[in-house]
Amino acid sequence: MYANVTARFLATLVEPHKPVAEVDLFLTDGRVEGLEVVGGSVQVDRSQACRRTCTLTIADPSLIPRTATDKLSVYGARMRVARGVQAGEYRELVPVGVFRIDSVEGDVDDGPVTIAGKSLEVIVQDDKFTVPYRASGTAVSAITALIQRSIPDAAVVSTAVDAAIGPRTWDVEGDPWAAVTELAAAIGAECYADADGTFMIAELPDPLTTLPVWEIAVGEGGSYIQAARGMSSDGVKNGWLIRGENTETAVAPVAELVVDNDSGSPTYWSGPFGRRPDFYSSPTIVSSGSAIAAGNLKLRASIAPNATANLVSMANPALEPGDVLRAVYADKSVELHQAHSFPVDLVGGDMAIQTISAKEGT
Repeated sequence: MYANVTARFLATLVEPHKPVAEVDLFLTDGRVEGLEVVGGSVQVDRSQACRRTCTLTIADPSLIPRTATDKLSVYGARMRVARGVQAGEYRELVPVGVFRIDSVEGDVDDGPVTIAGKSLEVIVQDDKFTVPYRASGTAVSAITALIQRSIPDAAVVSTAVDAAIGPRTWDVEGDPWAAVTELAAAIGAECYADADGTFMIAELPDPLTTLPVWEIAVGEGGSYIQAARGMSSDGVKNGWLIRGENTETAVAPVAELVVDNDSGSPTYWSGPFGRRPDFYSSPTIVSSGSAIAAGNLKLRASIAPNATANLVSMANPALEPGDVLRAVYADKSVELHQAHSFPVDLVGGDMAIQTISAKEGT
């Protein structure tokens, strides 16, 4: 959940209100202008390299760029998008993403005009290595250096436990964002650009130990609209063998098997589900501790798809992937879910939240 959201904002989401949106356009010459939008959405998806993508609609066809200097050109301009609520004189918005403008197109006579953008991971991703790139030191410092190589003023915040990594060299043409992802995995973390455009290095929250940030409940004053529930073992792994071997150091190779050792879990390693391991190796992993951290992250993600849901609720633009949600159904049963992907409509509409890791809750 967006850290600065207020209790009043969350309460207003389930009361009569008007959805509102604001878009700030950051021009390459340093100017900032407001951009009036008539529609659009932001798609948030934890499984994608760029966690956020946006499609905005504006009415004015004169804004379709014709030269590289036009304000909606695709040569470096960015947008900050916010979505919120208005009820009487009360108005509050939360950010839903900072985006690089990638395309602008529309009817030159009558409009409308569609603007598409991707969150800031794409800038790092596109800045491919033109010479071999070597990372060393700690995971957080190496990730920060990679991000600021492409975005010098980028803010990088880590809530993960940092650790030393083995030296790692990527070849020419390599993908720097894939390198960031590998370095984050070495300390059991993920890296992504959040709704403010800050790069976060963080562990995936554990739904069994993390308090829910949003309740989707049936009944008066609740945000529940509809739900679909499913369960599948496809892609579920209940064990990870993590290996690290670095030829540039004198450190002995490490290998750790991390398994679901909860005897009450349906994917228990020694239970009827059976053993379904997967494997990961990286020269950045040079200690048992980092191997176990990487294994725990991958295990938490790979046992999560055993139960999924599509929860349709009133829109909450403050949600983040990984947020733990509490669902209360018509039969009074309660489940804890973890948000995986969802759209944020800028002018209204419901929100269909794809979740993973459904667990019984209270």
